[in-house]
Amino acid sequence: MRFSELQRAIPDITKKMLTTQLRELEYHDIINRKVYAEIPPKVEYSMKEYGKGLIPVLKSMKTWGLSHLLHLKELYGEEHIK
Repeated sequence: MRFSELQRAIPDITKKMLTTQLRELEYHDIINRKVYAEIPPKVEYSMKEYGKGLIPVLKSMKTWGLSHLLHLKELYGEEHIK
């Protein structure tokens, strides 16, 4: 994904925070950053093989998060959930 795609996919994240997190994930060999020699510069990010080991964990977290949102809606109603 390109930086702008990631930023759109993660609501309310700042450019600075996204850049910081991407650099950390790259440093830890979880993602790959590929820079294309173009004007304007083009950068794409992808999961490395090592990082793909996180996919089951991320899917589990997504499932739990969606379930938690439903739970909160039952407790507090739709209008109190962001």
